[in-house]
Amino acid sequence: MNWMNRGAMGAALLGALSVAWACSGGDSSRVLIQNKGSDTLVNLAQAWAENYRAVKPAVAIAVSGGGSGTGIAALINGTVDIANASREMHAEEKEQVRAHSGKDATEHRVARDAIVVYVSKANPLEKIKLADLACIYAEDGTCQSWTSLGIEVPGCADQKIIRVSRQSNSGTYEFFRDAVLGKGKDFKLGSRDMQGSKDVVDLVGKTPCAIGYSGMGYITSDVKVLCLAKDASSPCIAPTPASAKSGEYALSRWLYMLTLGEPEGDIKGYLDWIVSPAGQKIVADTGFVPVN
Repeated sequence: MNWMNRGAMGAALLGALSVAWACSGGDSSRVLIQNKGSDTLVNLAQAWAENYRAVKPAVAIAVSGGGSGTGIAALINGTVDIANASREMHAEEKEQVRAHSGKDATEHRVARDAIVVYVSKANPLEKIKLADLACIYAEDGTCQSWTSLGIEVPGCADQKIIRVSRQSNSGTYEFFRDAVLGKGKDFKLGSRDMQGSKDVVDLVGKTPCAIGYSGMGYITSDVKVLCLAKDASSPCIAPTPASAKSGEYALSRWLYMLTLGEPEGDIKGYLDWIVSPAGQKIVADTGFVPVN
């Protein structure tokens, strides 16, 4: 057996043991479920984990972020029980899961979301088209200043657009790239790439020249939310639970939890509770859209 195979087996064993290993001072009656991935989902996942303690005290959920790509990589390596993702898995990722574990990855839809376009409250812009976003963010886009969009932003001395984006392991980054820039295109260099969804909104709120995108669960009173039009002849749609659920908002999407094969035991119990009325109420309470 070569070292690569030994490493893969060890990683898979670690993941399998995580749901059976005791936590809390060696109390073998408690079960630990490892849950990792999407930063869009991390606050919601933490809220689920905290509330589930009252439902099943013997099951503890360890939640961490790092991005959809990080969570999927951990699922491939067998070091998590549930991976969170704000995008669908790629075909090659599914193949890697099958090659490492002998099982198919299962995608569980747990909430619906909208990628919201944020600007500073000082910005007079109220609406934007997908083509304008591509002009701002795409590598071949020519929109460098707010004046190129026909506005001037108070407090933005040179009117240069500061593009706030996500890091490349983010599912939000990938979804925005494919939906806005187009398949095969990439972002232009020079954006401020943030690790987390909340970081995007915080920076835009403090920066008059900035524009950014993040999940609808991160809307605050410190930023302005733009309505979005698919093209010049389409209505401008605000990102709301109703427009995200119907798909009328152009950047609406599903949020997923991923498992190796069909879940069983405590993992199945947890996922069943997440899509139950009690779990989906937490989805609504945290600013996302329930699946039902």
